[in-house]
Amino acid sequence: MCPKLPVDRGDSGRSAFSRSSFPVRSLYHVVTRSASWLIVGGRLRMKQRIRFCRSRDEVRIAFATAGEGPPLMRVNNWFTHLELDWDSPVWRHWSQALVERRMLVRYDPRGSGLSDRDVTDFSLDAMVTDLEAVADALKLRRFPLIGLCQGGAVAVAYAARHPERVSRLVLYDSYLYGAFVEDAGQKLARQAQAFSQMIETGWGRKAGAFRELFANLLMPEGAGPELKWIGELQRHSASAPTACQLWNAFNKFDIRSDALKVTAPTLVFHVRGDAMVPFEAGRRLAAAIPNARFLPLEGKNHILRADEPAWLIFKKELNEFLAADEQIDTSAPQEFAALTAREREILDWIARGQTNAQIAHRLHIAEKTVRNHVTSVFSKLGLQHRSQAIVMARKAGLGRDN
Repeated sequence: MCPKLPVDRGDSGRSAFSRSSFPVRSLYHVVTRSASWLIVGGRLRMKQRIRFCRSRDEVRIAFATAGEGPPLMRVNNWFTHLELDWDSPVWRHWSQALVERRMLVRYDPRGSGLSDRDVTDFSLDAMVTDLEAVADALKLRRFPLIGLCQGGAVAVAYAARHPERVSRLVLYDSYLYGAFVEDAGQKLARQAQAFSQMIETGWGRKAGAFRELFANLLMPEGAGPELKWIGELQRHSASAPTACQLWNAFNKFDIRSDALKVTAPTLVFHVRGDAMVPFEAGRRLAAAIPNARFLPLEGKNHILRADEPAWLIFKKELNEFLAADEQIDTSAPQEFAALTAREREILDWIARGQTNAQIAHRLHIAEKTVRNHVTSVFSKLGLQHRSQAIVMARKAGLGRDN
């Protein structure tokens, strides 16, 4: 997809890049996405619906929903853009995995992406109120949270302040306190300050040492298109001054008191060789949250790639952890009475997130045979696409090991 980052152009004929250059005020009236499907670059891609809400201080926050089923709120990390992230070479497999069995909710943090850019308050409290605004706008009563990196700190703070609304908490490559916290140590503070100065001078440039350094810190094993896309996203996610303000604010986060108050079941992932957030930070975070489970992932990339073994482990553990709260509809199996034994078996594998090719390999049958069975299942159950099948099957107890 690099270096031009082509995206869905919508009805206006303008690219997301040209649309994102307009003030958010105009976007409020023109941007709308339905939760259906479209073909981009010869691939079937789920569309997302982008909307806006206002935080407590009137900052407009852009949020997006996609998929069907129980909600999953992703608390986004540092530099994001709802349109550009969705089908990017870096985040595409993340989007597909998180939306596969549920309705995924994402949002751009204040100062970034499609959210208001003219912002001065980047405190932890302000970030938590943004998450509150998104949850309230969608009328979500109780839901799981997944927080990545800095988003993990926001997720912990929200879970501590709203225990009645958070069913489960997933943290990935996150931390307990930043480098600018008083007792974090002078060495960490100096390193963070040096990086802050580099952001001021190098953020968003089309070429330069910082662009290369930053991409390699996030994905040292990344391929060319991934590294180029990371550099491009800098230019479109936030200005250099805002990126610097965000970095400094994130390093002032201290959630030690919040972590002790978390009551939701918590799963903490951390990549052992992560250069952006050291492994020790993840271990320290997991130890601070009562009864949290810590799951180290082997690798070096801050953002896991689709082709590394740790990604498969992450997906499996994440789905099993979240599935524990999904209700089984005991009446649903009656709807499957028209299915043959083979069709039910294939539906079970669909509910586990397997592709037609993977199912064919497991069952030792032709992929065309699997496609025919899938077509029959969809016809008998009145389904239009795979995500509906996954939701229906999992509610009926399929796709589970227990």
